[in-house]
Amino acid sequence: MPISVVTSDLTRLALDAIVNAANPALLGGGGVDGAIHRAAGPGLLEACRALPQVAPGVRCPTGEARITPGFALRARYVIHTVGPIWKDGRQGEPELLAGCYRSCIALATEHAIRSIAFPAISCGVYGYPPEQASRVAVATLKGLLTAHEAMDVQLCCYDERMASIWQEALNRV
Repeated sequence: MPISVVTSDLTRLALDAIVNAANPALLGGGGVDGAIHRAAGPGLLEACRALPQVAPGVRCPTGEARITPGFALRARYVIHTVGPIWKDGRQGEPELLAGCYRSCIALATEHAIRSIAFPAISCGVYGYPPEQASRVAVATLKGLLTAHEAMDVQLCCYDERMASIWQEALNRV
């Protein structure tokens, strides 16, 4: 599983799958989630609505993932995952964030996905410090390396500042 850091608009990547940093309802929102829903078109919202709720208003619990087609995106699939809201780092946030990456890779494997891009899950409105989130993400993904070595993994950052944080984590872990 080669891992690389790219600076790009996640919605423009032509890969097998992109990961959506979603909210538990999976019905769109702001940030990455809103951008993916806008770029994919109304079919994505319909597909998300069709996913069963596991609790009222929750289609995807924190740390888990769900998959839909990519619709108008260049990616064939969207893997939706819900990252933890940062409190203080002692409320299970690292474990839940690692669960996001594990769940996404499990779905990718199940659907024979060979290329996937992740945004900085939970680093937007959920407030996870990027330096800490990047270390959790890279360590988790590298831990899955041997089982999924044929998969190309991109860590997609929206700007150079964020890319440098994720590249530093990739170099260190």
